[in-house]
Amino acid sequence: MSDSIRLRLRVAPGASRPGIVGRHGTAWKVRVAAAPEAGKANDDVRRLLSETLGLAARDIAIVSGHSSRDKIVQLAGADHDETERRLTAASSPGKERE
Repeated sequence: MSDSIRLRLRVAPGASRPGIVGRHGTAWKVRVAAAPEAGKANDDVRRLLSETLGLAARDIAIVSGHSSRDKIVQLAGADHDETERRLTAASSPGKERE
C-alpha cells in the first residue's frame, strides 16, 4: 500500500445522477448533485470518492482546483491499482443491476 496517490478529476456539479462517469482524458469524470457554491460540490466530491473507494473522507484532500471543474485530489493510504479498479467498476454500465 502506498502512502498516498493523486487523481485528476473533471467534476460536473449540479447533476441529477451523481456518480463516477468514466475516463476524461487522463482524468476521471465525476458528477455530483451539489451546486458549485461555498464548497458544497467539493464536499460532495470527497463524499463520492469516500464511498466509492472505501476511504475515510478525512483521507481525501483536494490539493488543486478548489474553484475549478478540473481538480487534483490526494488520497491518503490508497493503493493505485485498487483505486483504478474501483473507479472502473463504479463507472461500468449496468453496475446498478449487479
